[in-house]
Amino acid sequence: MPLICKLPDHVANQIAAGEVVERPVAVIKELVENAVDAGATRIDIEYRQAGKSLMRVSDNGCGMDRDDAVLSLQRHATSKIRDVSDILAIHSFGFRGEALPSIASVSRFSLRTRRPMDEVGTEIIVQGGQIARVADCGMAAGTVVEVAQLFATVPARRKFLRTDKTESAHIVQYARLAAIAHPEVAFTLVEDGRTVWQSPACASVRERIGEIFGRPILKNLLPIKAVAAGDMQLNGYIGKPSAARPNRNDIYCFVNLRPVDSRLLTHVLLESYHSYVPRNRYPMAFLYLTVAPHLVDVNVHPAKKEVRFQSEGNVRNFVMEAVLAVLRADARQLPVGAVRVESETIVAPPAALVPAVRPPIAPPTPEVRPSPDLAAVQSDKSVSSKSVAQGFDRNISHTETKGADNVVLPSAGIKGDPDWRLMGVLRNRLAVFESPIGLVQLFIPAARERVLYEEILASIGDSGRYSQEMLFAVPIEFDPVSAALMEEHLSFFSELGFAVEPFGRTIFRLRAVPAWFSPDEGEDFVRELLAKIRERGLRPGKSDEAREQVARLAAARAARQSFQAKSDALRPLVQRLFACRQPLQDPRGRPTFTEVPFAELEKPFV
Repeated sequence: MPLICKLPDHVANQIAAGEVVERPVAVIKELVENAVDAGATRIDIEYRQAGKSLMRVSDNGCGMDRDDAVLSLQRHATSKIRDVSDILAIHSFGFRGEALPSIASVSRFSLRTRRPMDEVGTEIIVQGGQIARVADCGMAAGTVVEVAQLFATVPARRKFLRTDKTESAHIVQYARLAAIAHPEVAFTLVEDGRTVWQSPACASVRERIGEIFGRPILKNLLPIKAVAAGDMQLNGYIGKPSAARPNRNDIYCFVNLRPVDSRLLTHVLLESYHSYVPRNRYPMAFLYLTVAPHLVDVNVHPAKKEVRFQSEGNVRNFVMEAVLAVLRADARQLPVGAVRVESETIVAPPAALVPAVRPPIAPPTPEVRPSPDLAAVQSDKSVSSKSVAQGFDRNISHTETKGADNVVLPSAGIKGDPDWRLMGVLRNRLAVFESPIGLVQLFIPAARERVLYEEILASIGDSGRYSQEMLFAVPIEFDPVSAALMEEHLSFFSELGFAVEPFGRTIFRLRAVPAWFSPDEGEDFVRELLAKIRERGLRPGKSDEAREQVARLAAARAARQSFQAKSDALRPLVQRLFACRQPLQDPRGRPTFTEVPFAELEKPFV
C-alpha cells in the first residue's frame, strides 16, 4: 500500500475550512465579501446563538444561474480569476474559490440565488459536504446563504469557540467595519431576531461613521486626502490630538477597501502623532489607502486579514507625510498660547494616599457610598487634578514612616531613616544628598513609583479594598469586542474597587473608583486595563499577578504627576521609600538611588 494517497474531497474541504473558518465571524466575512463582489446595494446579516446555530446573509446582487450556483460549491471554482497574472492584481474581495465549499463542509448549508433576468431562482442544499438537492425556487433577485449548526460535522472545533457574547461581539465588530468600508451599501444586522443596528446607504464615509459610531465623534475628526503619483491615494479621517484615546482600538485601516490589521500603517500613524499626543495615548483613525493592485499582496494570510506591500518604504513615507501635513495644519489653527503636550501624560495621584475612611466593596456587586471630601471636590469645577496632587504632597509630608526600623541602607549600614543631608535638586528629578559615607543621588520618579506601587498594592489587598463613589456616574462606550470582554471581567474590576455596570449593549456606567485612584482618571484607567486584558498582557485569572500588574500601571501613571522637589517633600519621600519592602528599585527595575563613597569621589584628586 503506498504511503502517499489523495485525500477525499470532503476531507480536503474540512482541512481548508480550518483556515477559512476560524469562528462564526469568518463565515459572515466571506459571505459579505461575496455579496459586495456581486454588486449588492443592500446586505442583511442575521445570526442566532452567536452564529453557532444559524447565520444568514442576504443580498440584492447579481445572483447566479443554476450552473454557476452548482459550480460555486466546488473547490477552487471562482469567477474572480482566470490565470496566474490575475493573482498578482486582485481587484475583488473573494477570489480563491474555497469559501463556500469549506463552509458547507462543516455545517448544514443552503444557497438560494436568482439573476434579475431569470424567472425562477435556484436552491441548493448541502449535507455532509455533498450536494443533496438542487431545485427551482421563488425569490427576489440576489443571493441568500444560510449556514446552520456550524461545526456540526466537527464538534471538537466548537470547544475552541469563546462565549456567545464574545463571538457575537466579533460579528458586530466586523459588520461595523464592512459598513464603513462600503458606505454606498445599506446594511442591517439582526441578532436572535432583534435588530442590532441598521444603516441605509450613505453619501459619504463621514456620514457612515456618524451612523455607526455616533454623531458626536465627527467633531473630533480631521479629513485627510493625499495622492502620490497615481499609484497611491489616502483618504479618510484622523482624530484630533485633543481626542486621543487610552488604547489603539479606534484605529481602523483599509487597503483597497479591505479591512486589514496592518502593523505598518498603525506604526506609521502612531509615529506621526508622537509629538502631538501624550505618552500612552492613541489617536482615532479611519484610513483608506488605495494602492495599485499589483503593488499589494492580499493573499499572505489565510483569512486575508493582512497585506504585504511591494514597497513598504514608499507607503510609510507617503502616509506619514500625509498625516503630518494634516496635524500641522490643525496645530496652526490653535489659539495663541495653546501648547501641545509632548512629554509624559500628567495624571492625578492615587486618592488612597489621602487619608479617608470609606466602606469596603464586596464583589461581585460593590456597595459604594459617596465620600464627603470627594463630593466637595467634584462640586467645585475649579478644583483640578493638580490641586489633588498638591494635597497628596502635603499629606505625604505630614505622614510618619512606620515599620522602617529594620531597613538597612546597603552601603552605610544605617537602620531606619537614613542620615542624608539634602544638598540640591537637579531639574526637579534628581535629588543630591550627603550621607555619612559619600554622595547619594536619588532618582525622584523611580522613588515615587516604588512608594506608590507598594501603597497601592497594599490598598487592593483583601483587607484594604475601599471604594469612592463618583458624584455622577460616567458612561463609557466600548467597541463590541471590548464590551463583551468588559462584561466577562466585571468581577475582576469589582475586586479592584471599580463599580462598573452594564447600561446597554456596548455602554457601561462607572459608578465608583478605588480609594487609591483619582476619579478624574477612572475612565482612562478602566480603558487601559481592558486594553491590556484584550491584548492578553493582563490575565485576571491569575489574581496575585494581575493585582501586581494593576498596581504597577497605576503607580506609573501617578508617578508622572508633577512633583515639587522641595526639602519638606523630599524628606518624607525618603522615609517612605525606606519603609518599602524593596527600596532599592522601582517596579520596573530602575534603581531608586545610587551612593558613591567619598574615597571614590576623591580619587581624581589624589
